Amino acid sequence: MSAISLLRTATAAAHDSVDSAFAGYDFADPSEYRAMLLAHARALPTAEARAAQIWRALRRRTPLLAADLAALGASVDLPIETASGGEAAAWGALYVVEGSRLGGGILAKRVGAGLPHAYLSAVHQPGEWRTIRTAIDAAAAPQDEAWHAAMIAGALDTFALYEAAARVPAI
Repeated sequence: MSAISLLRTATAAAHDSVDSAFAGYDFADPSEYRAMLLAHARALPTAEARAAQIWRALRRRTPLLAADLAALGASVDLPIETASGGEAAAWGALYVVEGSRLGGGILAKRVGAGLPHAYLSAVHQPGEWRTIRTAIDAAAAPQDEAWHAAMIAGALDTFALYEAAARVPAI
């Protein structure tokens, strides 16, 4: 089984939980959209820092998220968090971070007219997602079961980070 298939299977329930946690936001309503972006702001900097440990070409979306929040009048500091976990966990984090980029492209279509949407619209360049998936599979191929477990744990930790961020009550 490829690493991507392994990650998809092992994290399906966590992915569904995150989707469920964010499902209630109305992206056409400026205050609800702002709340959703603030929730992402609690997770994205840390998730990107983890993924960037192994993927130097990561096109960070944190600055785009900060710009969208500023355009909505939200004053928020989005520091780049220090990375945690090892190399295998970073590959799992990359899977989640770049998978969320796919979802963002779909969600961007739901953003209300006139609302900023640079963060959600920062989709993959042609062939970029395929390149990332291939790299994840290549990194995992020669590794043992413990490494694969750490990769899965990194993905699950990243999904948990997003779910926790979504569950913080809006201010």
